[in-house]
Amino acid sequence: MHRLMMTLARVTAVIGGLVLVALIVMTTLSIIGRSLNDLLHTDTASGLLGGYAQTLIDLGVGEIKGNYELLEAGVAFAIFSFFPICQLYGAHATVDIFTSALPERLNRSIIAFWEIVLTATLILISWRLFEGMQRYIGNGETTFFLQFPVWWGYAASFVASVVTCVVAVYCACLRVVELARRRSILPTEQGH
Repeated sequence: MHRLMMTLARVTAVIGGLVLVALIVMTTLSIIGRSLNDLLHTDTASGLLGGYAQTLIDLGVGEIKGNYELLEAGVAFAIFSFFPICQLYGAHATVDIFTSALPERLNRSIIAFWEIVLTATLILISWRLFEGMQRYIGNGETTFFLQFPVWWGYAASFVASVVTCVVAVYCACLRVVELARRRSILPTEQGH
């Protein structure tokens, strides 16, 4: 079971990473295109390049149309894609100034408690994400520039959030087992 969860989390993280890299490339190209377009509209560019400046503008050198819409949907998906691997490695941000001096058993109790709370929160977020997706499917809203249905971004994020919930429930169960057996199964940020 652990191997399945690890594979699921890694595959989801890799897909999220690929989407994030694509978004970075798209954003970079869009910024370069916008800057070139601004430059091509100057008198200096017209003087140096003559008619080539207008030809490049006519070819469409400029900002990538709809890049903000793609960025918004893609980043949401990427965030949900990285949650499962963070769950498995106990890599969420923690503040353990006070708990680091507590006995190991009490620390395990605290870790298990917060793992359950986080799992419940992730399930709640996924449920609300599903409800939002249903609302956008029903009203047919599309993005302004690209005109793709808004629910597509919600659907991609929802798929990643379902994987997140499956892995979170698994991790919460294992944290309770760790507490009962007094031994670590999953890694934690504290290294226990």
